[in-house]
Amino acid sequence: MAFKLVPRCFLFTSFAQNLSKLSFSSYVSSDSHELSPANELQLEFREYLKPSLPSLQTSNDADMVANLLIEHHDPYHAMESTLLHLNGIRVSTELVQQTLIRLKNVPNVALDFFVWAKEQPGYHHDGVAYDMMIDIMGKVRQFDVAWQLLLEMDQLGDKPTSKTFGILFRRLIAAGLTRQALQAFDDMESFTKRETDREDFVYLLDTLCKYGYAKVATEIFSGRKSKFEPDTQMYTVLIYGWCKLNRPEVAEKFFREMIDRGLEANVVTYNVLLNGICRRTVLHPGTHFEGIIQKAENLLDEMQKRGIEPDVTSYSIVIHIYSRAHKPDLSLDKLCSMKEKGIFPTVATYSSVIKCLCSCGRLEDAEEILNEMVANGVSPSPTTFNCFFKEFQGRKHADNALKLYKKMGDLSCTPSLSTYNILVGTFSRLNKMDIVQEIWNDMKESGAGPDSDSYTLLIDGLYEKRKWEEACEFVVEMIESGFRPQKITLEKLYKGLTQADMLTTWRRLKKKLEALPLKPL
Repeated sequence: MAFKLVPRCFLFTSFAQNLSKLSFSSYVSSDSHELSPANELQLEFREYLKPSLPSLQTSNDADMVANLLIEHHDPYHAMESTLLHLNGIRVSTELVQQTLIRLKNVPNVALDFFVWAKEQPGYHHDGVAYDMMIDIMGKVRQFDVAWQLLLEMDQLGDKPTSKTFGILFRRLIAAGLTRQALQAFDDMESFTKRETDREDFVYLLDTLCKYGYAKVATEIFSGRKSKFEPDTQMYTVLIYGWCKLNRPEVAEKFFREMIDRGLEANVVTYNVLLNGICRRTVLHPGTHFEGIIQKAENLLDEMQKRGIEPDVTSYSIVIHIYSRAHKPDLSLDKLCSMKEKGIFPTVATYSSVIKCLCSCGRLEDAEEILNEMVANGVSPSPTTFNCFFKEFQGRKHADNALKLYKKMGDLSCTPSLSTYNILVGTFSRLNKMDIVQEIWNDMKESGAGPDSDSYTLLIDGLYEKRKWEEACEFVVEMIESGFRPQKITLEKLYKGLTQADMLTTWRRLKKKLEALPLKPL
């Protein structure tokens, strides 16, 4: 790998100097999102249209390059001085792409690496590398740089594609620059040397609606009907957009307009509208429940009259609403109805029913549903089990919680961070510290955690049991792991140590904390 001093490219721009160490893993998302059938409700064309970029792959070379650049990057000195340790690593398309993925959260470093790499002998950036860099710059709203990259791409012969422009106007829309996004859409033809087609137009509308600009999407749709003949897909996008804004009445208007045009609604269109109608009930379970659910049931009937059979998502939406409104019997009835029609429930469907039964105190019924889903080959998720654990926590059912935790292992269901935190809190309150230690070790071994909440729950549990020494040890470990204890946690610990006449222990703790990089005191 040869290195030589190269001048700064005209694309270089100034960024904030505070670099944070990259983390190549992320914790599990919250349970409330996983339960919602909206996660199953994917418009059938969305993934097809979305501009795809390379995904993170195992690469020791890319790890080495990225970590070295993050730790030693200096914007005022040439990159060669940092990369001199990498003799033997060849600059290749794969290395550049994988390194850019790892540098996506430090855009100034990514840009300098991109500029440096293109000057290396025997290497030439392909269109994918430019697309990735445009995406990185767009994410931090450096659109002047993104446009310069696009222009350079055009000048060097790697003509921008509709995918390149899709990335650009998606980032513009995400930044709220809808007018500039439309201008980019209109400029696409002159760069790609082809006429924008229906697929490009649908993606523009879909992106606008995804980011909450249904009104803008509607205006563009109405103004360009002469060029892009409206179809079911376009209407479905607009219906989705207005439902996302919690305006189902506007969504219904577009739905009826579509029908009046003689366009056939499909199950996706109906599910989008159905989810929009039920959306308010999700947010406000007690508001006009009967009227909203009747509208949902009427829509299901209309589907069937038009010869469109509701699918698992259709039923899951309604079951989820029943669950949020604490209607266990209606949830069970709808579950039974869909099974009678030969529609197999998904993990989200089952979890919605289980959550409803658990929250209504019907734990035996919930366990029956859990056993049924396992028997039917549907693997429970951590969220499914969390429905039980939360209820056991309130009822102080330690034995049941431990039994179910063991069952998770038997079913090869790895607990999420949320699961571990619920269990740490539950057994800490019940003074089952031996079990807490077991769960804590499992959590570390799995790589799910701990996080700041995990430490806080454990420290509070030790505090309540007056186990001061252990609590102090975990405060130190928490800070060494990069988490700052809450002020109230330290205040409670100080108060407890003072009352226990253990100020010497507090002084030792304070001394240790002050010696660490993070100084909360």
